Amino acid sequence: MAKAASVIRRRDVSTAELDTRLERAHVDPATRGEVVERLSAAGAVDDVRFAEQRARGLAERNAGDLLIRHDLAARGISMETIDACIESLEPETARAQRLVERRGAGPKTARYLTGKGFSEDAIESACGEAVAEDAPPVVR
Repeated sequence: MAKAASVIRRRDVSTAELDTRLERAHVDPATRGEVVERLSAAGAVDDVRFAEQRARGLAERNAGDLLIRHDLAARGISMETIDACIESLEPETARAQRLVERRGAGPKTARYLTGKGFSEDAIESACGEAVAEDAPPVVR
């Protein structure tokens, strides 16, 4: 229990992350399960709360929905919770548009948005014609 307390004292974690950390600390599976269950029941570990905070934080740091989904899934969050968190955020197209307004609409910004996990639709919506104008002509 002391190891679990030290893990959650530093930052919020998902139940899967807590379980993994306890496993690495060589806590036996039965004790791990009991500790995770007790902390979850007490509200000290809450996947929904964790996912909401993590999704908001990533969105504030210019992450697109794909990156947020990937990050939360890697932390053991259920797809239903991930979907709800994404729905609660400002729409991805609005976040992409704000970045384009700051950085300018062009291929460099489109690549930046791609790297930050924005969908093709959000990138096209935000960068639209500026990227299409800079694209090389299609040779047939």
